Amino acid sequence: MKENVLSTLTHTEELMKKSIAHLQAELVKIRAGKATPQILDGIMVDYYKVSTPINQVANISVPDAHSLAVQPWEKSMIEPIEKAILQANIGLNPQNDGTFIRINIPPLTEERRKELVKQAKVESENAKVSIRNIRRDSNDKIRNFVKEGLAEDAAKDAESKIQDLTNDYIKKTDSHLEVKENEILTI
Repeated sequence: MKENVLSTLTHTEELMKKSIAHLQAELVKIRAGKATPQILDGIMVDYYKVSTPINQVANISVPDAHSLAVQPWEKSMIEPIEKAILQANIGLNPQNDGTFIRINIPPLTEERRKELVKQAKVESENAKVSIRNIRRDSNDKIRNFVKEGLAEDAAKDAESKIQDLTNDYIKKTDSHLEVKENEILTI
């Protein structure tokens, strides 16, 4: 029975780590006024009738802090890439010069910064909800182990450890949000 409890605790922590990793990936996509290739993550390009991630049809580089360069591997892909960036509705206007696409990252207005902070808070809250759901599921497993013969004291200890993990990962979520907020609000 102890192996089951240990396995549940390990699994709980792994899932919470994945929630934090997902939060980090989502926060990277929120632009903070400086160019990063991750801004284009998630954009899908029509590559010969197949929806393909942009980073699989082009090289994305950062020539300077306020622009991105998208160099398609095939010249014929310039138009579909430009169209995909526009359709992604991320507030960026690609400029096509025939061989590559340049994307200038405009400086953020105060209003846009506030919108981005709200977006970051939503992502943070989603991560917290995910962590709390993991806690609930893990506690349910522990309660099922009690029905199968696990001692009440052992179950209470396990639930306490799960709560400690939850508190730690909620704090990590808050710290990631704080870092992102500072990044967005710094001019």
